[in-house]
This record gives sequence, C-alpha cells and structure tokens, in this order.
Amino acid sequence: MRFEIIFAPQAVEDLDRLRAADRSAVKDGIETPLRHAPTKLGKSRIKRLRGTRSPEYRLRIEEHRVFYDVVEGRVEVMAIVAKPQAEVWLKGHATWL
Repeated sequence: MRFEIIFAPQAVEDLDRLRAADRSAVKDGIETPLRHAPTKLGKSRIKRLRGTRSPEYRLRIEEHRVFYDVVEGRVEVMAIVAKPQAEVWLKGHATWL
C-alpha cells in the first residue's frame, strides 16, 4: 500500500528552516519509509512512541527526528526537530495517554 504524506504547517516551517543539505537529506529520508511502510518497527529508523496518543511514531534521519501519525492511508508529519530538541518538543506538543 502506498501512503500519502501530508506535512502540517509546523513541519513545513521546520523543513524550511533547515540548511539545504539537511533539508534534502530529510526529504529523501522521509520518502521511502513513510511512503511504503510507515509503521514498520524493528531495527529500522522508525520507533513507536510509548505513552503518547499523538504523535504515534518517530523517524530518525541523521541528527533530526520526524514525528508523525498514520491515519487511514495517510502519514501526517507533525514536526521535524533536531535531536537535542526532540524531548522538549514532545513535552510541549505531544498528546499523552
């Protein structure tokens, strides 16, 4: 199944703030895993977050973290955050169970 990838306004802003090389790496890193297998866990770069209702997943791309949900054939990218700020972002934006 091929998933549609939708970027929230915050994720678009996050992407625009990145340096060109980082922006390219993040775009490339999002495309394949999120388009074809956004929930595939294991030794991949995808991790299901515990204790949160939203975002459900985190994708690791070099020094950046992509937080997203999977809803009815769509991947909704919520934010793209540098690794050092990931925990702070989650505390301020995640919906906890």
